[in-house]
Amino acid sequence: MLASLTPAVQAAILDMDGVLWKDKQPLINLKEAFERFDALGIRVVLATNNSSRTVKEYQEKIASMGAQVDEEQIVTSSMAAAHVLQQRFPQGGPVYIMGADSLHQALEQAGFYHAEDNVLAVISGLDRTFSFEKLARATRLIRQGAFFMGTNPDTTFPTPNGLGPGAGSILAAIQTASEQTAVIAGKPSPTLYQMAMQRLGVSPQQTVSIGDRMETDILGGIRAGCRTALVLSGVTSRQILQTYDYQPDLVAEDLIHLLSA
Repeated sequence: MLASLTPAVQAAILDMDGVLWKDKQPLINLKEAFERFDALGIRVVLATNNSSRTVKEYQEKIASMGAQVDEEQIVTSSMAAAHVLQQRFPQGGPVYIMGADSLHQALEQAGFYHAEDNVLAVISGLDRTFSFEKLARATRLIRQGAFFMGTNPDTTFPTPNGLGPGAGSILAAIQTASEQTAVIAGKPSPTLYQMAMQRLGVSPQQTVSIGDRMETDILGGIRAGCRTALVLSGVTSRQILQTYDYQPDLVAEDLIHLLSA
């Protein structure tokens, strides 16, 4: 299917959750999928809105499922958040971080450190220790003028047991309490796509965005000027697909079918 697009696709920006796996359960044969990308001459960068793992942890997870990717082939919304903050506050400084260790690490590498008061920004990701106290502090800091950013707006993420609450559910609580809208670092904002295409050395016209979620993977790809392909192995069904006023270029049951002739 992917080979049917013209002009020919040279690069793919590939989502992970709902495309490669659901939690710890692989959805396809990863080794076979990457071999098919190679056979088609398509280079791949994995771009995820999930901020709860580091690049090394993603590499290890992919390796545990039988495939190998280089560090440069992975970009995350934590990295996008660090990039956006660096552009806004090049000097670095204190920020209030709600998220996993991977988000803390990405921000620390960019010159930012966690603080409870007098912060430049509040950054919200997938925080499995989210509490009313954290919500109250984030709300107060934003109302005091701190820049407000979310790693991603995904309200859910797919698991073998159904959909679980995503970073967007936490973000929604903070936005409601603070009465402020967050700047989004990950999809559907263009930052992750720009980072991926820069690494691949390609233009949007040469690139396809592949994912399972219409409002992030597909909308983000469209906004970035890329062609798009939806796989139905994650959160979007054919019935849900019909409710959107924008549509992907291709639709497939899963990634293997998308890479088939």
